Parts: sequence; structure tokens; C-alpha cells
Amino acid sequence: MKPFTEEDVEFYIQNKVERRHHLVSKTVDEVQKIIQQLTAEISYRDTRFQAISNSGVHNENFRVLAPSHFLITVPLRGLTGYRERQVRHWRYYTVHGAKLLSPVRDPEELQQWLEVEQFSKSLQQWHETEVNIEGDLVPAKVLAIFRELMEKSITSCNLSSKVSILESFSSVVRVAVETPDSQVEVELVPTVEIPTCWPEKARWPRCFKRWPSQEKVQCIKSFGFNLLARSNYHWQLGFSRAERMLIEGLDEDGGCRMKCFRVMRQMKEDVWCTGNKPILTTYHLQLVLFWTCEKYPRTKDWRCFREGFLRMVKKLHKCVSQHFLKHYFVRGTNLLKYANTSDLDLVAGKLAIFLENPVLCLD
Repeated sequence: MKPFTEEDVEFYIQNKVERRHHLVSKTVDEVQKIIQQLTAEISYRDTRFQAISNSGVHNENFRVLAPSHFLITVPLRGLTGYRERQVRHWRYYTVHGAKLLSPVRDPEELQQWLEVEQFSKSLQQWHETEVNIEGDLVPAKVLAIFRELMEKSITSCNLSSKVSILESFSSVVRVAVETPDSQVEVELVPTVEIPTCWPEKARWPRCFKRWPSQEKVQCIKSFGFNLLARSNYHWQLGFSRAERMLIEGLDEDGGCRMKCFRVMRQMKEDVWCTGNKPILTTYHLQLVLFWTCEKYPRTKDWRCFREGFLRMVKKLHKCVSQHFLKHYFVRGTNLLKYANTSDLDLVAGKLAIFLENPVLCLD
């Protein structure tokens, strides 16, 4: 461990951060080729599922949660012309279509019901009982079809030696992909892309905020949002395009925001929260980045790396200590709500030690 100097920061970036970027990019390319082949086969068998593109680490369907843990969204076809409307309140059915005496629980803040009638155009297959109950598109049913198609495609593409479906307590589809260097866990999420409107639940930005600019806000909102099949009954709101736009041009004023973020991510993976499936992912850190940028919107706040970096780490420490990290667009959502509190406290302790004596791990 060495003193926190400018020279050490540059050394750390070149020998740790850049090396990670190279290794992760290589793994993403290898995984992407395999998943592209599988989703092309799935799309051939069922045109409602679209094959993902093969465009490297910047693929908008691809999210690196950790170096060996990815999330890939699989776009759904045949649902266009989405409109928000007041959907009926109670549902009295199981995911298999059986009647219930008491209603299914309401969606949480980052979730919603989805009725096929909310689309002005929809393929007939979306009206069939294999995916539809009482007019609702049911994520568990969509995932069940997708899982079955994935199993068949792994065999027909002769990829059984490289890809295996992992057991899951929920209906989520997770696979293990073997690459030349490591095994990667991939969650595959059927997703309705809605590029035409911004959801009412996302009351953003808050009043009198200077970051991002009003021009940037309007641009971001024009990219819409997604609905992800990640639970049994409710669709999860996602903002991958909006988040990508927030990051794009983040340091066009010559600031060091992304440099701070990359070093924080590296320290998180190497020291504060290690492992293949860490309790804190890159996505959590990205939200810390957004909140810190909003709180410190001025160019002069990001001229000094040390100050900016410690500011970001302090925000992370506060969130982890309080077991509370707000979603950036849907403010009522705590993304650490279901995290193991003992694990969070362990990470908080490591962050506290670092903040008492900020040094980079150069070993």
C-alpha cells in the first residue's frame, strides 16, 4: 500500500484499471458471440424474441455487473405504440392461471403491471394464454417460454460444452458461460423496449437541480425506458439508454468524474467488495456517480481527482452504512432493500478504514 499521490493514481490506472478494461472487454466479446448465436436461434424458433447485436462492450443490451457477472436484455418484438393508462388495481390469479381468493401483491415502485391493450399494435401471440392471463402479459410465463427455447437452442447450436442453464429459485433465466479464461454467469432478461415515452413513475429531474442541463434532460427523456421480465407478475422499469446518455460526455468540461468512478470500481472489486457475485455491483456504483454529480454540478468541483474521488467514496460509504441507495430516476426505490445487512456492514467497515487512511492498493 502506497501514499495517495498523483503519480500513484496514474500508475494505478495504467496497471489496474486499464488491465481490467482489457480483460473485461475480451470476456464480453467472447460471451457476446455465444449469446448472439443462441438468441439468433431462439428468434428463428419464436419471432417474438429478437437476437442481440454483436457490438462489443458498448452494446446497450449488455451490462457488466462484475467481471464475471453480466446482465443481457433480450428485446421482445410485436409490441408497439405503448401508452400509459390506469390499469385495473387487483389481480386474483396465480402465474399458472388458477383463481385466488386474495389479490396478488401490488408492484413496488420500480415495477408495474403490463396489459397487452396498452399497445396500439400487438402480435396475436401476445394475446394467447401461454403468456397472457386476463389481458396481462405475465413475466413468469414469458420467462418460461424463453427458458425452454434456451434449452433447445443450446443443444441445436452444439454449445452444451460451453453453456449450461443454472438453477434458480425464481423464474429468472441464468446461464453459466465457459470462456477460455473463466466462467461467467449471465442473466438473460426478455425486455419490452419503449423508446417513445417517459414513465410517470420516474419524476425526474427534481426541481432546481443544475445537473444535468435542461437540454441534456430533454435528450435523455426522449430515449424512453424499458420493461424487464425479472419477476413473476410485475415488469421492472429499466433506464439503460437514459443512463448511457448521462455518462456520455460526462467530462466534456475537462473534469475527472469518470476517472474517479473507474478507480472506485477497481478498489471495490479488489478490496472493499470482492467475489464473483458481489453484493455491490458496478450498477450500484454508477448510481453513486450520478448522485454525486448532481450534488456537485460545477466544473470546479471535478478539477482535483483526490477531492472528487474521496467525495464519491464518502457517498458510497454513507449509502452502504445506512443500507439505503436510491434509484436515480425512481426515487422511492431503495436498491439495497433486499441486500444482506451483515455483508453491507462488512463493506461499510472496509470503506471506513479506507477513508481514515486513503491509500490505493498497488500490489
